[in-house]
Amino acid sequence: MRKVLLAFAATLTVGGWAQVFNVASLVPVALPPDVGSKVVAISGQGDFLLLTADDNSGLTKLDLSTGKAQNITRAAGAGYDARVSPDGKRVVYRENSFTSGHLRMVSLRSINLGSGQSRELVAPTRNLQGVGINNQAALPVTRGQVTAKGFEGKVSDKSGVVLSINNRQLMISRNGKTRNLSPNGKDKSYLWPSLSPDGTKILYYVGAEGAFVCNLDGSNVKPLGMMRAPQWWDDATVVGMYDQDDGEFVYASRIVATNLKGDKQSLTPDSLIAMYPKVSAQAGKIAFSTPDGKAYIINVTKSQQP
Repeated sequence: MRKVLLAFAATLTVGGWAQVFNVASLVPVALPPDVGSKVVAISGQGDFLLLTADDNSGLTKLDLSTGKAQNITRAAGAGYDARVSPDGKRVVYRENSFTSGHLRMVSLRSINLGSGQSRELVAPTRNLQGVGINNQAALPVTRGQVTAKGFEGKVSDKSGVVLSINNRQLMISRNGKTRNLSPNGKDKSYLWPSLSPDGTKILYYVGAEGAFVCNLDGSNVKPLGMMRAPQWWDDATVVGMYDQDDGEFVYASRIVATNLKGDKQSLTPDSLIAMYPKVSAQAGKIAFSTPDGKAYIINVTKSQQP
């Protein structure tokens, strides 16, 4: 299998004018036993992965250089939308619980990966819409209100842009105020919103229509094609997945890349059902997992073709 993957990578590096990346290698990740295999995140520095189980229970840090696994939590729901701070020092994750009336509640917690110290940022609630994260604080959105939750004491600055989903609508919070953006119309269902690295554009997915990019005010909507779970690589490049299912099972899925000029490239062979990519542009890595419990990393550089 390794020879097949390397051969596939070699063929991608000599692609045509539409090439987005040069692919150096596609290699399996050595996963320790008894840890989840679904990739939740890769650090910005590309030195570790966050892994969870198929049902998003538990969270494990896997050091890619040593193979050492560090258990972060065994909490239910911890793998859903877990975030790594830009400096790679902290992880913000959710924790599910249930009331006596069987209502699901969600709290937000952070952990210092160096000390192992964990802290509750948001008490259990049914109204957590989304969260932003920087090196100093998490910026959760609850009932349309943004708060700044410092990792090491109080932080009052909540002036950044935070994107969230509420009742399937795309919301934007700026300077602590939240409004419905939904650039493609309020009759659509939105998923996977994210802010470009330079903070000027929004990437998002519309159900059954594909991925789009727009300005912060919702103008200049640009379609990127059918791409799910899209991730910014840089301000002009996006990585996502093109998956196909029969209504019950996913039978095919590829990791794909596109740029805002419209060039597109497939990054994985048809022999893999490659899903939910996570990127570290700084390290030149794209991590993903497969339904059969494996994880891989694609090592890439940006193509210099015009």
